[in-house]
Amino acid sequence: TVRLGAGLDADKNLTTAAVESGLACLRRFADILQEAQPTRICAIATQTLREAKNAALFQQQAERILGCPVRIISGREEARLIYQGVASRLPPSAEKRLVIDIGGRSTEIISGQGFVAHVAESFPLGSVSLSQQFFAQGQLSAAAFDAAAAGAAAIVGNLAVLYPKSDWRIAYGSAGTTSAVASVLEAAGFPAERIQRAGLAWLREQLIAAGHSEQLDLPGLKDDRKAVIGGGLGTLLGLFQALDLEELHIVSGALRHGLLQSLLKP
Repeated sequence: TVRLGAGLDADKNLTTAAVESGLACLRRFADILQEAQPTRICAIATQTLREAKNAALFQQQAERILGCPVRIISGREEARLIYQGVASRLPPSAEKRLVIDIGGRSTEIISGQGFVAHVAESFPLGSVSLSQQFFAQGQLSAAAFDAAAAGAAAIVGNLAVLYPKSDWRIAYGSAGTTSAVASVLEAAGFPAERIQRAGLAWLREQLIAAGHSEQLDLPGLKDDRKAVIGGGLGTLLGLFQALDLEELHIVSGALRHGLLQSLLKP
């Protein structure tokens, strides 16, 4: 896991270490591409390069390594692709749905029906950015979670206007944060493949009891998630509050599946 977004400094520049880590990962991808010889390649960048002042420097080096363009997409385009990815992984249906995708530095929220996205927006918060802001030293306290949830709710604003409950019947969570939280909750005996308010409250208490991310020892929680679980949970708590959610159903589709769908179209 690279987590390029964790390498943005106070001036919104990617650090040398972050750039090298990201490029090293792309070199491994380039080796695979060289062996596989695909006929079509699509490479995109999202929130971190949307934010980074030195994004062009990373983008140019990445393109030289991969031998193809690397396109920095907008938040709304990312949201639309995420929705397509989620829809592709669900049974064909005309249900009205809400999709929430919590990434490292951005969260996409989309309402739609079937394969059609109606409202697709991106918000500048996620597991990495909130962890850096509210849990910078790894400390997990009640005050930090309260502040993180309030901060998340403040960033997204009045979501009831954009996503009124009349526009969706069921809410889905995609990408790493929701899957990671759902895995911990399932291991603790909560319903599988979903996140409910009671589960979030339980997990908040477990993290506060641990006191520090390095002290976490929860079944279902992978080591590489420990450093950002505080920010991820803070984001979820804020969104459950802002959207008045009762539960999220976990779905495996996300951005990469939406990109694959776009490549399959003639």
